[in-house]
Amino acid sequence: MNTLRNLRSFVAVARSGSLAVAADRIALTAAAVSLQLRALEAEFRRELFLRGGRNLVLNDAGRELLPWAERLVALHDEMRSITSQRAASAGTPIVGTYRVGSIVSAVAPLSRVVVGLKREHPQLEVTLSVARSIDMAAACASGALDAAVLVRGDARPARGLAWTPLYSEALVLAAHAGVRGRDALRQLAEHPFLRFERQQRTGALVQRALRQHRVKVQEFLELNSIEAIVELVRQRVGVTLLPQLAHARWDEDPALRLLSLPGPALQREIGLLQRRDRAAVPAQAIIAALRP
Repeated sequence: MNTLRNLRSFVAVARSGSLAVAADRIALTAAAVSLQLRALEAEFRRELFLRGGRNLVLNDAGRELLPWAERLVALHDEMRSITSQRAASAGTPIVGTYRVGSIVSAVAPLSRVVVGLKREHPQLEVTLSVARSIDMAAACASGALDAAVLVRGDARPARGLAWTPLYSEALVLAAHAGVRGRDALRQLAEHPFLRFERQQRTGALVQRALRQHRVKVQEFLELNSIEAIVELVRQRVGVTLLPQLAHARWDEDPALRLLSLPGPALQREIGLLQRRDRAAVPAQAIIAALRP
């Protein structure tokens, strides 16, 4: 099993080119990953990386080993998945580890699912982490995560991954309750604009809406937290354009005023991205809990 763990670390570093990134994806420290690589090189009696620069690059021996290592890791994951599914269908407890990621807005309901899974399957270790959608999609593809609740992107899921839609959230203008007028486009143009980070999928959707409506906003702040932006709106700092979170109650907040954009509303789709080779029971529980 030590060799398999070392191979898993080797694959993670080979794909990312970085000890730190690989360690984060497989939930280890960079020092532990480095030791596992050294152990693997000692076992095969050859170095696998070109060292000296900031990034780790495979040498000829490493490139030769990589497809075999990926195949062995994938076979092991498939074996664990089949074993877990058969155990679940037989009514026996599921064992092993299940790693799920989430965007911030879905953490609360997903946490309740995790608690339920741990209660129902005490021998199943479920870990929950929070990250950006683009990072979690890459982690699912690399095997660092088994599933993630995230914002759907434009590209198709990578090979070996499955996408299940959960719910959609329409873009709305959020302003302080004291702001007058019902023209959302005018409010966007006349007040300081609080923008969600455009490198993220939600930020790209916001930018698409602004371009579609040809609105020139007064750029003021760009943040990567929806709740932080909404709190600034409550404090009269400016207005924003964000998806109306399914698990928030902004429409009941006396400090907020929500306005719809003209025409069909642009929406972000939230769904579950999961590896096909992992246990089905945890994913089924997530889907059942988060779908309306």
